[in-house]
Amino acid sequence: MVLRAHSKRIVITGILVIWIVKFFIRPYLQLDETTRFIAGIAPNLIGSFVVPFAAYWLLTHADFFNGSLLRFPFFSDMRILCLLSFFLVTINEYLQLVPFFRRTFDYFDIAFSAVGFVLSYYSFNSLQRRSAIL
Repeated sequence: MVLRAHSKRIVITGILVIWIVKFFIRPYLQLDETTRFIAGIAPNLIGSFVVPFAAYWLLTHADFFNGSLLRFPFFSDMRILCLLSFFLVTINEYLQLVPFFRRTFDYFDIAFSAVGFVLSYYSFNSLQRRSAIL
């Protein structure tokens, strides 16, 4: 249960930081070029970092398949989850090339999403091992 509580805190904090960056910092503050770049990639980096923690937090909820969904090896292997999530993020980024969506495509978003998934995978595994020892 320690890992679930940590996952919940990480997910809620990550979502709040993403909202602050997207809805308050980027639209209302004049940023220099470096800070604008960091504010531009921060939601992708943080969002991809949160994915394994969100999956663990939601898939182990008592009301969701009686909390037993992570007993299946597909859901318990975070490598597969991170790779599938990165694949979906990449598809989403390339769909932004379609003018209908009125969004901007950026290779840095893909690159920093990959960095976020790698960091989250190792962070989640470290936290998982530490909570198993406790």
